[in-house]
Amino acid sequence: MKYTVITGASSGIGYEAAVAFAARGKNLIVVARRQDELEALKAKIQQLDPQVDVIIHTRDLSISSEAHALYESLKSYEVETWINNAGLGAGPFVVDHPLDKVENMLRVNIEALTILSTLYARDYADVEGTQLINVSSALGYAIAIGSVAYSASKYYVSAFTEGLARELEIRGAKLKAKVLAPAVTATEFLQKTLDTDHFDYNAGNLKYHTAQQMAGFMLELYDEQDAVVGIVDLQYEFQLRGAIYPVLTQLH
Repeated sequence: MKYTVITGASSGIGYEAAVAFAARGKNLIVVARRQDELEALKAKIQQLDPQVDVIIHTRDLSISSEAHALYESLKSYEVETWINNAGLGAGPFVVDHPLDKVENMLRVNIEALTILSTLYARDYADVEGTQLINVSSALGYAIAIGSVAYSASKYYVSAFTEGLARELEIRGAKLKAKVLAPAVTATEFLQKTLDTDHFDYNAGNLKYHTAQQMAGFMLELYDEQDAVVGIVDLQYEFQLRGAIYPVLTQLH
C-alpha cells in the first residue's frame, strides 16, 4: 500500500488536501498536534470512502527531535507523496516581535520542513511516481512589510524547494519537488497569527481563496509533471509554472 503524508492536517489547507487526496483513493498519514481534530478528519474520510486507510500521528514539529521521530516512525510505509503543509505565522513589525513566537515559527517553517524534505528525498529520489510538495506562500516571492520574518521564512521554503527540484533534475532522479504558494486563504492561520478569536475575511473587500480551493490547486500542481511552482498571483489567479528563482549550477 502507498501513502500520502500531510503535515498540518488538522485544519485549513492540510485538512482539505487530505479530503481531496482521499477522494482519489489515496491512503493517508495525517500529522498534527491536535489528536481530536485528526480523529474527526479520519472519521469524515472513512465516511466518504471506507476503503481509504487513514493513519494518525500527533507530533509537535516545533521540536526538531519530533520531526526526526516522525520520519523514523514512518520508515515501514511506502510513501508516494510527502506534503509539508505545517506552518506558523508571526505578524508584527520586526522591532515589535515576540521573539519566542518567531523562533517557534522558524523551527516549524524552516527546520522541520528541511529535515523532513531531506530525509524523504534521500530515501525516495529514485522511486518512480514520488512527489514532495512544500507549502510556501505568495509571500515567499514578495516581502510583506509587517510580516517580514514570516515572509523570509517562506522565501526559504521556496528557494530550498526550487533548488532541490533542480538538484534532483541534475541527478536524473524520479522524485519531483514542488512549491505551492497560496495567497490569503480562509483558515485558522490569520487568527493564530494575530492572536484573535475571529477574523472576518469578507471585511474590506479582502481577496482570498477557501482552503478547499487551495486543495484543488494543490491537486493541479500534483497532476502537472512539468510544473515546479503553483502560485497565486496578484490578481488571485492560480498559475502553474517552472522555477521562479534564478539558479546557479555548480557541479561537484
